[in-house]
Amino acid sequence: MKNLQQKNEQEEQSVFNARLQRRSFLQYAGAGAAGIALIAAGCKKDRNFPDPGVEGVVLDFKDDFGVLNYAYALEQLEAAFYIQVASAPPTDFTAAQKAYFQDIQFHEIAHREYFKKALGTAAIGSLEVNFSAIDFKSKASVLGAAMAFEDLGVAAYNGAGVRLKDTNYLLAAGKIVSVEARHASYIRDLVSYGSFADLTTLGPLGADNGKGLDAALTPDKVLPIAGKYVKTKINVINL
Repeated sequence: MKNLQQKNEQEEQSVFNARLQRRSFLQYAGAGAAGIALIAAGCKKDRNFPDPGVEGVVLDFKDDFGVLNYAYALEQLEAAFYIQVASAPPTDFTAAQKAYFQDIQFHEIAHREYFKKALGTAAIGSLEVNFSAIDFKSKASVLGAAMAFEDLGVAAYNGAGVRLKDTNYLLAAGKIVSVEARHASYIRDLVSYGSFADLTTLGPLGADNGKGLDAALTPDKVLPIAGKYVKTKINVINL
């Protein structure tokens, strides 16, 4: 494990050249080495890519690879957000909050790199983000954005799971969303203590059923919300 961690720390780069430091890649990836091997093996088969002249990236939901790329896109967005917060947290963050956001940063980088490695040549390109609507100096703004991203991420995984045909992919996604759900509960408690299971304040996501169950949103509902923070054009086909 030590050798694997050292290898990953040398190889893994974020969209902002952030490295996987101090943490084992597999510890926070939400899936084991076997899951990575299984998905990577499946991705080696040829893919029918759209016209290379298409602007931006393409999410083709005709098969499981489209769902995996969808998750990869969302993890890119979350990783970029937490990298920026961790690099310069609001001055009124407590020491514990700074440490936890550092940890979430490593989790999200690991999730992003998991999908990138798993998809191999089938992976979409890197997304350019747009966080102009977020005031990274404001604790309230950062926590509000973090809560929105985490709630959206959990709802996205829940809504896309039914599209996965391969049970190995479904298992890997289930492990990752369990980590995302823990992030969501912690952030909600920072915003309003005891609200970690309260879905009445989900805003644009809406409540699932008001009984403490996480919401589930389909890609056509998730992408317009996430798209507000992405400069890269995302083309969706076969949805």
